[in-house]
Amino acid sequence: MKIACVQMDVALADVQSNIAKVIEHIRACADNGANLVVFPECALTGYGYAVLEHCQGFATKPEQYAEIQKTVDETNTYCVVGTMESGGDVVKNVARFFSPQAPNQLYVKTHLPFMGADRFTTPGDALPLFETPWGSIGILICYDLRFPEATRTMVLNGADLILVPTNWPVGADVSADHIAIARAAENRVFVATCNRVGDESGFTFFGRSKIIGIDGAVLSAATDAEQVIYAEIDLVHARKKRRIVIPGEYETDLIEDRRPDLYSHE
Repeated sequence: MKIACVQMDVALADVQSNIAKVIEHIRACADNGANLVVFPECALTGYGYAVLEHCQGFATKPEQYAEIQKTVDETNTYCVVGTMESGGDVVKNVARFFSPQAPNQLYVKTHLPFMGADRFTTPGDALPLFETPWGSIGILICYDLRFPEATRTMVLNGADLILVPTNWPVGADVSADHIAIARAAENRVFVATCNRVGDESGFTFFGRSKIIGIDGAVLSAATDAEQVIYAEIDLVHARKKRRIVIPGEYETDLIEDRRPDLYSHE
């Protein structure tokens, strides 16, 4: 499959403008042969809200996704789009997983830092997988990646690829440059991070999105500007957890060699 990560700037509280930009990118990526297009965290709404009322006022609702779904159907392309969603008094930081000719699905951010809109959101309580013709995909949003248990749980449940829509600002460099690579290598799973760029509410987002192979090798990487990166990956490789360097002499298996009996704590 060919994956695209759209590293873009986002207009705070201008949902229609952001939706139009997302649709334009889906079409362009599809024209370039992408099967799956990934957008940043809060790509439709922006992230730097100062009060709950603003989060609620500018959060999206499912009926606003009709044009994105139509574009996905017409291009036969899968995509993942980050946004803030509201329902009643609750606001959630979510990623919508769009599939052609099928209802879109939802992942809700499960680990919340005390910053931006996440100060006012309600965390999710599940780590679902999303099925595609190429394999199983998990989604983590930004700060979720800092917790190794989340990635490992998805891999144990069969994830071949972990998508990470994110809003990493200056100060979170280690996540982009090291942690994402570590998560791929320690689980022998593909990882694709899609950060945003630009300035918003005192935050500067630095980009550096990456598509990473199962051995931690960076297959494609972005700079600090608006950019679309691509990579062709075969998810079958993520199912081969045993690494054989010298048959019978040098072999490792990061799943079978675990010792869960040692990992409990009091």
